Amino acid sequence: MEETGTIAAADGTPLAYRRTAGNGPGILFLGGFKSNMAGAKAEALSTWCQEKRQAFCRFDYQGHGASGGAFTDGTIGRWAADAATVLDNLTSGPQILVGSSMGGWIAALLARAQPGRLHAMVGIAPAPDFTEELMWPQFSPAIRATIAREGVWTAPSQYGEGYPITRALIEDGRRQSVLGGKLPFRFPVRILHGMRDTEVPWKHALRFIEATEGDDVRITLVKDGDHRLSRPQDLALLTSTISRLIA
Repeated sequence: MEETGTIAAADGTPLAYRRTAGNGPGILFLGGFKSNMAGAKAEALSTWCQEKRQAFCRFDYQGHGASGGAFTDGTIGRWAADAATVLDNLTSGPQILVGSSMGGWIAALLARAQPGRLHAMVGIAPAPDFTEELMWPQFSPAIRATIAREGVWTAPSQYGEGYPITRALIEDGRRQSVLGGKLPFRFPVRILHGMRDTEVPWKHALRFIEATEGDDVRITLVKDGDHRLSRPQDLALLTSTISRLIA
């Protein structure tokens, strides 16, 4: 039976969550930029965990999905703090962090701060440092000037309405960088990445691997996979990867 509710962030903003009790290690799902906990991967993991009686938790960051707050007030550091609130208060024991896209960056920040809580990490097209490494270089001088002058610019999205990129997001992203140094991860790290990903190139995942000091790190490339990796065969790959980590 899945429990639904809200938990207060540090500033009181309600963060919506869903969790299922079960065996450990628990699984904490960390969604992507402008996504929510009702997406295909989170739903598939919830169903799988209930079938396997595995503990599972998912949530929405501030300004995402069913949570309170404005998206434009969010930054990587703020959303990582939201994730830490959920990890600390809604999960117990070792966890497998499953981070999708931006969630892979959030997972790295959580793991760096609380390595003792991790059993393993799974990155699905992980996008650490994406604001500075992938987003900012693609912006024209005019877009950069707009962000600097007005504090926000709305980027188009192939998945629906555009999303605002704020100056605070860019500046905080630089402070939250994880690729500039070594990540002392001694737990298993698994990365799943589609080679037809046009948003986070699969070679970006190699930088994540290079920054990780531990040896138990593996990447699985899906040649015909896109950024979302939400097809039935992609979801089967995800659950089989997690199953091996649990075993």
